[in-house]
Amino acid sequence: MLLPPEEPAFGPWTAMPATSLLESWRAKLPAPGLRPGVVAVDGRGGSGKSTFAAALARAVPGAAVVHTDDLAWHHAFFDWANLLRDGVLVPVHAGQAVQYRPPAWDARGREGAVVVPAGCPLLVVEGSGAARRELMPWTDVVVWVQTDTGQAKARAMVRDGGTPEALTFWDEWMAEEFPFFARERPWERADTVATGAPGVAHDPAEQVVVSAGR
Repeated sequence: MLLPPEEPAFGPWTAMPATSLLESWRAKLPAPGLRPGVVAVDGRGGSGKSTFAAALARAVPGAAVVHTDDLAWHHAFFDWANLLRDGVLVPVHAGQAVQYRPPAWDARGREGAVVVPAGCPLLVVEGSGAARRELMPWTDVVVWVQTDTGQAKARAMVRDGGTPEALTFWDEWMAEEFPFFARERPWERADTVATGAPGVAHDPAEQVVVSAGR
C-alpha cells in the first residue's frame, strides 16, 4: 500500500459486521439515553470514509451522519473545527437536537441545515480532519480509514467527474491535507483502523474491513 512517509501501514485486514465493531466500542460510548455516542471517521481524501460512516449508521437505527465537507463548504478546507464544536458537538453533548446552519450557508443562500435529531443514539462525524486533537474532548471513538494514495486519487477523480477542474481541486486539497495530517497524526489515537480498498471479500452493506491489530 502506497502511503505518505509519516503514516504507518496497518493490517492484516479482516471483514466483520458493523454491529460487531460497534459492540467492541461499548465501553467507550455513553450509556443509552444519556446523549448520542460520537464516532469520528477520519482519513485522507478519497479513502472511503463516507462508505464506512454509512455502514456504521445503517447498523444503528436512528443514527445521524455529519459530513465535515458541509462545514467546510465555502469556508476552509480544514479550518472549521470551531464550527463543528460549537454548532454540533457542544449541543449534542448537552442532549440537544441540532439544526445548524454554518455562516457560509446563510451568506450564499444554501438551503437546509446540518441536522442531528433529538433522541439520536449515535452521531458519526465523517471527514478529513474529523479526529483532530482539539475535538477529542467531544469524541468517544476514533476511526482512521487507510487507503493507498493512488487508489484514493482515482476514486476521487471518478467521484468528482475527472475534469481538469476536479484535478486542480485535488492538487489544492493535497497541498493542505499533507501537512495537516503530518501534524495531526490521527491514526495514533485511533481506536479502530479501517480500509476503504481492502481486497478482502465482504458485504459492504453490512460489513466493514478493519485492521486486526487495531
